[in-house]
Amino acid sequence: MAIIIPTVSLSNCDKAMPIMAMGTSSYPPADLETTKAAILEAIKVGYRHFDTAFAYGSEKAVGEAIVEALGLGLIESRDQLFITTKLWPSFADPAQIVPACKASLQNLQLEYVDLYLIHLPVRLTEMVRKTPVEREVIEPLDIKGVWESMEECKHLGLTKAIGISNFSCRLTQEVLSVAKIPPAVNQVEMNPVWQQKKLRELCREKGIHITAYSPLGANNTAWGDNRIVESDVLARIANARGKTTAQVALRWVYEQGVILATKSFNKERMKENLQIFDWALTQQDLQSIDQLPQVKGVTLASIFGPHDFILDLDAEI
Repeated sequence: MAIIIPTVSLSNCDKAMPIMAMGTSSYPPADLETTKAAILEAIKVGYRHFDTAFAYGSEKAVGEAIVEALGLGLIESRDQLFITTKLWPSFADPAQIVPACKASLQNLQLEYVDLYLIHLPVRLTEMVRKTPVEREVIEPLDIKGVWESMEECKHLGLTKAIGISNFSCRLTQEVLSVAKIPPAVNQVEMNPVWQQKKLRELCREKGIHITAYSPLGANNTAWGDNRIVESDVLARIANARGKTTAQVALRWVYEQGVILATKSFNKERMKENLQIFDWALTQQDLQSIDQLPQVKGVTLASIFGPHDFILDLDAEI
């Protein structure tokens, strides 16, 4: 029997957002059929929120999986799914954003997405096929112009909600200062070893939901590590609760009032990741996790190169 996942309400959005998303970015990249098969398995076990992006190369697989899920009767309508996708920095120019959103919709075979995010707070002046990039092709984001075009995507019905990703406190405030429609979500790296307390506090005050990517530290990727899945502190808590270390980490994120984007193409781990809603951490557990050393895993410099303003952005919280 499929697990029912709790939902949250987003600002300026008439559709509830499931608090557990299945991420579709994989390293190394999976082929279309592998990704599609994993999404269909995820729908069978209860996932209804799928997180993709132009950069992941998974939009077409998500679209084909939706068509197949409808054909198989796994879902009754597209409206039962919540689909998030993201604007790549090469299209982060005001004149290119609506066409970029439409291109993602074509990949997804959808009339609208539920959430469209600015993927990263930078602009690339040309399409790049690999990173890092030369300094001359990367520049700061025109936040006012870009956000106005994101708002236009919503006005046109291309997306039900708009948001940001990898935005610091300062950049989030900058968006809020120019927004007619405030961002509904800020998707950022967050987990027990990068807890984002300051950003979470700001977003809570402003009515912006946080979505946590890499809630398990992105183990087995080029940018992640095993600090969570091999944490002695989390392992002790897991053993005491009869849970896995991963479930403890995911439960901790959930208890912070944060949406989760987890990624596994393994059916059993997909199920395990959903088994976090019917138990709770103790106050002592929470205190132990609160004291874990904090280290940021994902940096813009690791993606684009150690350019001057990129290092400045990485220094912000």
